[in-house]
Amino acid sequence: MTKRFDFNKGLVDLEEIVKTMESGDLSLEDSLAYFSKGVELTKSCQLALDKASQKISKLTEQDGFTSEAPLNDS
Repeated sequence: MTKRFDFNKGLVDLEEIVKTMESGDLSLEDSLAYFSKGVELTKSCQLALDKASQKISKLTEQDGFTSEAPLNDS
């Protein structure tokens, strides 16, 4: 069974990786390991966003929604 990716946790993990890398306290090897993990998380987050976009498009198409309008602040 495939484990479902948690988008919000992925973003939190990415932010933590960035903070850690920006600290400047990592060795070259550790920096590469963090960078590699960050690239994997970025791909997973992008895939989740693409799937969400496709689902929204499919749902709006099925609902007969054919035009877009900006949201009003009222």
